[in-house]
Amino acid sequence: MPVEMLGQSPLASDRQVRPFSPATRAGDFVFVSGQVPVDDDGQVVVGGIEAQTRQVFRNIEKVLALAGCTLEDVCKVGVWLDDARDFGSFNRVYMECFGSHRPARSTVESRLMIDVKVEMDVVAYKPQA
Repeated sequence: MPVEMLGQSPLASDRQVRPFSPATRAGDFVFVSGQVPVDDDGQVVVGGIEAQTRQVFRNIEKVLALAGCTLEDVCKVGVWLDDARDFGSFNRVYMECFGSHRPARSTVESRLMIDVKVEMDVVAYKPQA
């Protein structure tokens, strides 16, 4: 079964097309590219870790919808925080957004490619009809 590219390559605030797909489907798995806290115009959301984490979740939900998925279908999450001191505040929002659903997760502190506090990618599992 071929890998299916989902969505259009995103534009950043500089209006340059980014060289990746928002998500890909490989069989029953959906891989969502790293999402950062930018709005629909590619502008970084102003605010601390909590506001930025909420925006990342909104972006993930939009991309998951391209494959007919929701957060309930997520089985693995990768998280990059630019400051480990934000871990507690990040976790509060993370638990709000996932509720009782508890996918596997990895979290690291890392310098990010743009000046944001958080980036996340996810893998979802949704059997095709």
